Amino acid sequence: VAFTQPSTDWHLKENGREHHTSKFSGDELIVRRGQAFTITFSGTEKPDQNLIFIVETGPKPSKAAKTLATFGISSTASTEGWGAVLQSSSSNSFSISISSPHNAVIGRYKLSVQNTAGGSSSTANIGTFVLLFNPWSSGDDVFMPSKDECEEYVLEEFGIIFAGNKNHISSFGWNFGQFQGGILDVCLSIMDRSLYYRQDPVTDVSHRNDPKYLGRVLSAMVNANDDQGVVLGNWSGSYEGGKNPTSWTGSGEILQSWKKSGFKPVRYGQCWVFAAVLTTVLRCLGIPTRTITNFSSAHDADGNLRVDEFYDADGNHLERGADSVWNFHVWNESWFTRRDLGPSYSGWQILDATPQEESGGIYQCGPASRNAIKEGEVDLEYDGPFVFAEVNADCMYWNYDPATGKKTLIFSKSTEIGEFISTKAVGRDDRVDVTKDYKYEEGSRMERDTFKKARKKLGLEDKFDPTAPTPEEIEQKPDISGKFKVAGSLEVGKDLNLLLVLENLQSDAKTVNVNMTAWSTLYTRKPIREIWKDSMSVTLSPKEVKQFPIKIKYNDYQQQLTTDKTIQVTAICHVEDGVQVLVQRNVALDNPAIDIQVLGEAKVNKEVDVEVVFTNPIDTEVMNCVLQVEGSDLLTGILELRIPPLKANEKSSTKFKLIPSEAGTKHLLVNFSCDKFADIKTFKTVNVIN
Repeated sequence: VAFTQPSTDWHLKENGREHHTSKFSGDELIVRRGQAFTITFSGTEKPDQNLIFIVETGPKPSKAAKTLATFGISSTASTEGWGAVLQSSSSNSFSISISSPHNAVIGRYKLSVQNTAGGSSSTANIGTFVLLFNPWSSGDDVFMPSKDECEEYVLEEFGIIFAGNKNHISSFGWNFGQFQGGILDVCLSIMDRSLYYRQDPVTDVSHRNDPKYLGRVLSAMVNANDDQGVVLGNWSGSYEGGKNPTSWTGSGEILQSWKKSGFKPVRYGQCWVFAAVLTTVLRCLGIPTRTITNFSSAHDADGNLRVDEFYDADGNHLERGADSVWNFHVWNESWFTRRDLGPSYSGWQILDATPQEESGGIYQCGPASRNAIKEGEVDLEYDGPFVFAEVNADCMYWNYDPATGKKTLIFSKSTEIGEFISTKAVGRDDRVDVTKDYKYEEGSRMERDTFKKARKKLGLEDKFDPTAPTPEEIEQKPDISGKFKVAGSLEVGKDLNLLLVLENLQSDAKTVNVNMTAWSTLYTRKPIREIWKDSMSVTLSPKEVKQFPIKIKYNDYQQQLTTDKTIQVTAICHVEDGVQVLVQRNVALDNPAIDIQVLGEAKVNKEVDVEVVFTNPIDTEVMNCVLQVEGSDLLTGILELRIPPLKANEKSSTKFKLIPSEAGTKHLLVNFSCDKFADIKTFKTVNVIN
């Protein structure tokens, strides 16, 4: 039978529907492993036993590396490797069903057919297809039993990322856009540009059947460190020569620019950008993934499960030592089995693409099993100690005198770190708290026992505790206590009103000298500019509680504020003949509101008007106003609209048109910026009908 160059019908629609890949655009077949797909050859008669199909991927395909398979047409589907079964045939066409193993290498494959009729052999190239992970299939390492969770963690292109701080959680939308045109190709390029691939392409490709391997490789590739990866981090507070990390609203623009520029790292990212881009890449490849926000997140640089913060006598937060506590930090969880650790460590795995500490010589982090972290099993692969510290480290606050180099412990806290660990709900735009999946209840015996177990595994036992304070550093009981309370609204454009509440814990009067500072900071609590300072001397009668109002005017902080809109207020209280007391509060300000309305019904392929309304809340003019809009299936790319300056308290209304391309629940993301307000974000759910 002559099987020369038949025409091939890849059944893109039917296969796409069966394999949950119909959201990808383009004319290449995209299927998931461990599940059969159908193709039809026409212009040729029924095949005979001499036809051999060949699938191959990677630079040097071989059967040993499982990157090459050859198979004939058999009567029953193969349960082990690759196979083909004849489905139907007529005089000039036939259809076959090709199945792949559950643990096949993922990536782009070339399909060809060899015909060995009558002693001679000829090979016809049929074309290429892409094979992905299959969370819908029970044999796959990424199998996720809940269909709703598969929908959310693989197919959903919209996400919500939580930010702010533990006293004031805020959130913003993100367009993951994993099915946008060209994104799958960028994801495949990312794998081929990793250090692992450059060092040994054959071995790297043969490991691409393993989600824990790919998760680790991609956590390294999403940051630019070591390998000219996708996003360059910048935590300086100055973003010249690139985009401010707070200005992005989706991953598509970042991934496309990386490829367009000839794979030069995109400037700039901070933690949520790394996490969002990694979510896009992993969802695109079929690994269920979500973003996680940890509030009061420890960055323990020296691996002693403790972070140290230093303050001078005036209350300035000093950048000393490599440890830090971030108001929040965003990482990823991906869902897969851990054959290397055993069944109790399967499920959600922590991956972190933010370049914080090296692991195995490069900036990568994870996968760390979430169950292992909860149980203090920090010796299990990968990066357990770092992740455990992010949610569990103890916090030590020191007074440091730069002149003498003397440090004095002010107080320590073991319940400060790792609070309100948050992620978006499945199928809803709500916050879900997953703190209890990371640790036992703060202060409970189980929690302290787990902490001790982790210390022991790291060789930090108490009999020799290199981090234990020396006798002169032991905490002394303070005579007074203090806290900052917020009075009034926390909004950019308004004055910031706080109350410093001091309480005398003793039954004799106390004189206290209070030095106060306010600094604008990044969300990592890195101090950027001083906003305000003041000092006062107060006398507290026995057991007295006194409140001192503090006002920081908008005009005083407006120039100094970072785009993270965070201010750290500190009071260091020197009690005469007593111990000093540190009072601090991190304040996250909200931007003013912006409103979106969809005017009319949103229908597939029909124009619909959208109106965005913003009122300038301050009594000065705002200029350089730009509105940025994006949303998968609602518009292609990013729409950028310039808006004329707005006078004090003036309201602006901007209209634009959308042409939705697909029915269902979609999300429109809007980002408004001007010279006085950076990145005012909101999103709107749009229900598109056919």
